[in-house]
Amino acid sequence: MELTSINKLRITAVAALGIVVLGLLAWPLAAPADPLSPVRAWTIGVPRTVVLLALAFGLGFVGYFIAWPHGREIGILAVPFGLTIWAGRSGPMRVLTQAYPQPLERGALASSLRFEPVYWLLIVAAGFAGVLLAQYLRAPSRPPTDEPATGSGPNTGLYLTGVIALAGTVLIANFLLGIFAQDVATSRNIVPSQPPVGQIIFAVVAAFAIASFLVKKFTDLSYLWPALASIFVIAFAQAFYDGAQVLRQFAETRPATSFPHNTLAILPIQLVALGTLGSVLGYWLAVRYDWWRKHESV
Repeated sequence: MELTSINKLRITAVAALGIVVLGLLAWPLAAPADPLSPVRAWTIGVPRTVVLLALAFGLGFVGYFIAWPHGREIGILAVPFGLTIWAGRSGPMRVLTQAYPQPLERGALASSLRFEPVYWLLIVAAGFAGVLLAQYLRAPSRPPTDEPATGSGPNTGLYLTGVIALAGTVLIANFLLGIFAQDVATSRNIVPSQPPVGQIIFAVVAAFAIASFLVKKFTDLSYLWPALASIFVIAFAQAFYDGAQVLRQFAETRPATSFPHNTLAILPIQLVALGTLGSVLGYWLAVRYDWWRKHESV
């Protein structure tokens, strides 16, 4: 897919659709009672979740036709762009750590955060399902030549490559988030603190864009795998940087605005929404880079 002027307009239109419909009009579905609190999946409830899934599905469906003939590549962006508005409006992680200062409370908080990314990825997946249905109904005579590859070879080889892509993305994302998602410079005496939301947006998009670029270059898999990896990043960071002893030490000796690792200062919705956008961006940068290497680097 060439990034022509008309394709830029398609991307803008799909992004605007997600921002207006999901990010702004549907904000009451996820808005916390306290406007300073973070957006949490567990406070949305089942009825509003059903509405949210249906809305995400519809956005993907409509986004496909807005961006046609590149609806498969562009239509999936509507939901992540809408969730990004929620991620920006959300209160920071430090509100939760300040509300739960005791070690046992911190442990319960960590457990609740570990699986929350799955919820937000299901919302993104509902949008992708809408795109797939629209593509099926459109029934093109032949598949687009620039459709993202999902891998080649036998299924066993694909799954093994997919596991490598997932693991690589988690490792790369955690490493880069430790560099990018900073509020103050780290040293032996200064631990990471809550980054501002603008820094989080840059950090997550950049980290996943780089990871997705490398996944495309070395495994030839699509952005779906790095996006899927976003659900494992928090669990990985907790396992390696926020064990029971570290959690207790921080709860007893550090202010609630401090974290053992920068990744732990990022909310699940921020990680999934921005990670999905970064994954798509990194994939198409890799595609563009390969095209440049073949046609212009002479």
